[in-house]
Amino acid sequence: MNGEKIRVADIDAPETHPPRCAAEADLGKRATRRLADLVNAGPFEARLASDGRDVDRYGRKLRVLVRDGQSLGGVMVGEGLARSWTGRREPWC
Repeated sequence: MNGEKIRVADIDAPETHPPRCAAEADLGKRATRRLADLVNAGPFEARLASDGRDVDRYGRKLRVLVRDGQSLGGVMVGEGLARSWTGRREPWC
């Protein structure tokens, strides 16, 4: 976004590079496509994470993506394509 890498701060999504199993790879592809659809559906805000985190250890901005008061990450969680972020990654396999 505007030349900066963004990590969606309020979700834990399946890995795609590298996935740890075929099921994670499939779900990761579906999640990637869905996030692209959500982001490209219209304007949204990129808000600082509620816990105040600004960047992750890889230098990516941590943001919650919000449109019309609804988290795009929350949409993905509701669709089974991600989990709510609990502070640590969980396995998908």
